[in-house]
Amino acid sequence: MKLIGENIHIISKKTRTAIENRDESYILDMAERQKTAGVDWIDLNIGPAKKGWTGTMEWLSSVMLNKMDVNLSFDTTNMSEMEAGLKSHPNPENCLINSTSGDPGRLGNMTGLAAEYNSNIIALTLSSETGIPKDPDGRLEIASVILERTMELGIDNPKIFLDPLVLPVNVDQAQVMAALDSLRVFKESFDPPVMTTVGLSNISNGSPQKIRSIINRVFCVMAMGCGLDSAIVDAFDAELLRAIRVVEAQQAEKDSDNVLIGLYNLMREFGELEDLPYNRDNPEEVEIYKTAEILFNKNIYAHNYAEC
Repeated sequence: MKLIGENIHIISKKTRTAIENRDESYILDMAERQKTAGVDWIDLNIGPAKKGWTGTMEWLSSVMLNKMDVNLSFDTTNMSEMEAGLKSHPNPENCLINSTSGDPGRLGNMTGLAAEYNSNIIALTLSSETGIPKDPDGRLEIASVILERTMELGIDNPKIFLDPLVLPVNVDQAQVMAALDSLRVFKESFDPPVMTTVGLSNISNGSPQKIRSIINRVFCVMAMGCGLDSAIVDAFDAELLRAIRVVEAQQAEKDSDNVLIGLYNLMREFGELEDLPYNRDNPEEVEIYKTAEILFNKNIYAHNYAEC
């Protein structure tokens, strides 16, 4: 699976301050650590990049490219900053535009850039008219509008990363399975197939810090079984990255890995959670199973679900 490192993001006060102060050493450290972790793209999230942020994307890109060979994901709603980032990279065809939606204006602008620079593009299946549809059919409807536009521009399907948009499990628990089913629908509906992605940390947003990693990890494995090709991830979550490798290799490194591998295979085969074997005397295996129960909507989410 392809990984997009999320760790350079202005939601972090330290990162925002470093960008505002043009702190190259901080940015380079964050980039080098993510590259060492094995991400395929480093996401540069500068938000709307309004007053005072002109030139930010070009600066971030140049800081990294002066020291390393790295593919970048340009994450902003500011068209000028997005294009500046693409222009600054020697191989924009290997980079990601993050992101478009189904709204005509944004769709036209972002897909236009993707076509001009032959870049990959993340496409969110939402619009201001519908918000995030509640079911896979609604998400597919928006995806089809996006694909109609990209086809007109000659953008190849494998360069399109459809994102069903994952809502936090503590906000709308039933939507977890809707997002997973949407991944399956996306992979089946287009020829040649499109790519798929999610913002992985969204699933645990608002949950206590101590359980966020296990929620992210179990959801990621389930999503991989539904056809997930990539994810925007915390590159510093070593256990998450290890779990991804284990599932891809189908080779356990410890007993609880067998539950993750079994869960992945169960999702691929449209199986039932009740058929997933696990050792009730192994706390790690119990935690994985209880988390899967929550994500399958078979138990009601509470912040202390793992302790019940």
